[in-house]
Amino acid sequence: MSAYIPSRFLALAICALGCVAAACATPLIWWMLPISLVLAALTGVGLWDLVQEKHAIRRNYPVLAHFRFFFEYIRPEIRQYFIESDTEAMPFSRNQRSIVYQRAKQQLDKRPFGTQNDVYQSGFEWMNHSMSPTRVGSSDFRNLIGATPGGAPKPGVIQPYLASVFNISAMSFGALSANAIMALNEGARRGGFAHDTGEGSISRYHRENGGDLIWEIGSGYFGCRHADGSFSEEHFAHNAALAQVKLIEIKLSQGAKPGHGGVLPGVKVSPEIAEARGVAVGQDCISPSAHSAFSTPIEMMQFIERLRRLSGGKPVGFKLCIGHPWEFFALAKAMLETGITPDFIVVDGKEGGTGAAPVEFTDHVGTPLAEGLQLVHNTLVGLNLRDQVYLGASGKIISAFDIARTMAMGADWCNAARGFMFALGCIQSQSCHTDRCPTGVATQNALRQRALVVPDKAERVYQFHRQTMSALAELVAAAGLTHPREISPDHIVRRVSQHEVRLLSTLAAFVKPGSLLEGRFEQTVFERYWPMARADSFLAAH
Repeated sequence: MSAYIPSRFLALAICALGCVAAACATPLIWWMLPISLVLAALTGVGLWDLVQEKHAIRRNYPVLAHFRFFFEYIRPEIRQYFIESDTEAMPFSRNQRSIVYQRAKQQLDKRPFGTQNDVYQSGFEWMNHSMSPTRVGSSDFRNLIGATPGGAPKPGVIQPYLASVFNISAMSFGALSANAIMALNEGARRGGFAHDTGEGSISRYHRENGGDLIWEIGSGYFGCRHADGSFSEEHFAHNAALAQVKLIEIKLSQGAKPGHGGVLPGVKVSPEIAEARGVAVGQDCISPSAHSAFSTPIEMMQFIERLRRLSGGKPVGFKLCIGHPWEFFALAKAMLETGITPDFIVVDGKEGGTGAAPVEFTDHVGTPLAEGLQLVHNTLVGLNLRDQVYLGASGKIISAFDIARTMAMGADWCNAARGFMFALGCIQSQSCHTDRCPTGVATQNALRQRALVVPDKAERVYQFHRQTMSALAELVAAAGLTHPREISPDHIVRRVSQHEVRLLSTLAAFVKPGSLLEGRFEQTVFERYWPMARADSFLAAH
């Protein structure tokens, strides 16, 4: 039985006992008066918890939630002496979660008494500042995706999109609750940033508030499929024509489980999910591990051009977690051979992971963001294609420094999934796949998701984005710059040992423009795998 039911029973029991006790508390039974007062107070607390709209935990677990808050209050002392530090990040530290909560709730996000990080520990990173800081007038940093560096639309692109440098990463309706989707989209609408649909396609809840959407299309072609699961031009064109849809993103793989398909059991395929995905109610919803609309790199480039045309000239790109290097090199060679380039590429690090996955995939499959982003950036630079393709990046992006460091490594913008889940009220219970999410974020249980009040959480999503962008502007100004696109690897320093630090530019080994076109392999990965890549096949040439 769900833990949710006993908590409701407890609230009702408290109400009943309070009423009985109050009735019994007469002058003839004077000793019952203190007990009746306590129970009456608990009754009031329980009823208030059920109707208040600020805390999802209290709505789902009346009375009991206050014990959590009490232990949360005394937790720093318990943790400090007996358990762990606030900086242990598995998967996210208390400090990382706290900065999201504070910014989402517009609470004080400053910290006294110096850093809690060991600045002499290997791996510690910082950003160099300037003795002549600038003044940044606006924190509304953007990129015109689908346009050339000069601002003119690329061939075939009629509707370029002016995107924020910080957006909501892919999370599907079905994985997240309806209330969570509505709150995310309303927050995105208020803040003027984009909300990625995830491969579950565009639901009625994505459309309700009108926020900008990145429509992700996975191997199941949800929202643009025939009954047999193959790609449907007609259904695609219908959804792509929605004014909300700003970018089309083909999902090749994701950080949580790259190279792994998925099945949503039929018992979980509700009428709403079926409507969004274009599948039958109550039948298994299958995401194959590979696409059927193309089978070679050249065919994939042609598919990108096909989607661009069918969408009325909207920017089209793809998302992947890097696996075999020669497979991405094959895509790059297909770009050269066809003359077709995606408008953007999103690199998902293996540390990304809102989706549940087998432990082996979570822990040991896929390339982390730093290495994956560097490979993609260097390949495009080496082919003189970097100015034609915008790069997004996702994988444990929480703070403004995370954004700055990632952009220094070559990204044009960043996406966050779990960060925005924290803004919705997620407490990292890691029960996303059980349908028993205690805050109503990752569940389809109607009673549980009632705890997530859309107007309140939409405001938190908006504020988290706004204040993170403000913090990014402060970092940019402190470095003497005017836009985060100016952050270079020379601005980021990493400690590699107790007595040695190195600039990111010396650690990341960036290639020179055009080097691959000239046959100069400046890194081992290119020397070994570039000759193996084929534009006509994802298989390696030996």
